[in-house]
Amino acid sequence: MSIDIIDIRPLAGRVWLVPGDPDPDNIRGSVAVVADDAGSVVVDAGQSPTHAREIRHAMDAAGLPPARWLVYTHHHWDHVWGACAWPDVEIIGHVAGQEILRREAARAWSHRYLRDEVRANPLLGPSFRARALAMDTWDGFTVLPPRRVFTDELTLPTGVRLRHVGGAHAPDSTIVLVPDSSVALLGDCYYPPPAHLRSPDDAPDLTMVAGLVRDEYDWYVDSHSEPWTLEQARSFKA
Repeated sequence: MSIDIIDIRPLAGRVWLVPGDPDPDNIRGSVAVVADDAGSVVVDAGQSPTHAREIRHAMDAAGLPPARWLVYTHHHWDHVWGACAWPDVEIIGHVAGQEILRREAARAWSHRYLRDEVRANPLLGPSFRARALAMDTWDGFTVLPPRRVFTDELTLPTGVRLRHVGGAHAPDSTIVLVPDSSVALLGDCYYPPPAHLRSPDDAPDLTMVAGLVRDEYDWYVDSHSEPWTLEQARSFKA
């Protein structure tokens, strides 16, 4: 099976970034890699096993250490569906997402299942059509809950810090801080609820963003935008 070559670029210090797809119909977010001689920390799994394999190939081509830890910023499919293609890693996530992903793992995922679910609830259409596009095969696919969970904060042996922030987008939203590289990885934490649960009044939580900005972090990265500088992050107004 051929593997597409995708872009992986250094952001700051030991943080590398695989950019997301700007096409909103594709729903493919960015994935960060924190390189470390003890093993790299991968932040989010990719939106499919194929995407994950492409990221692994890009890491190898860039000479980055193999992944040892995989951190979920939250449980949504485009952040976790690639996990089954990351061998020999410890999957870490907030405790609030563990049971949700156990239920997701029990679903009979297939293209037919996706079609049936959209017929039953058309609001699921954009998300489930993107899932269908992401999955070229269901062979060997499974949703993997985190094997290690935390409640408030957790620091990995590499110095990478995980902090639960919650929010309207997902109850398990976690930010990932890399102090020595001055990078804050935000996932989707300040986004409004997913489209099928969103009301007309829902909007990005800019108050949350303002509360996360710190002088010691020069870069702020969410999953579906270009990285922001500290100055750009400060310009967000609630």
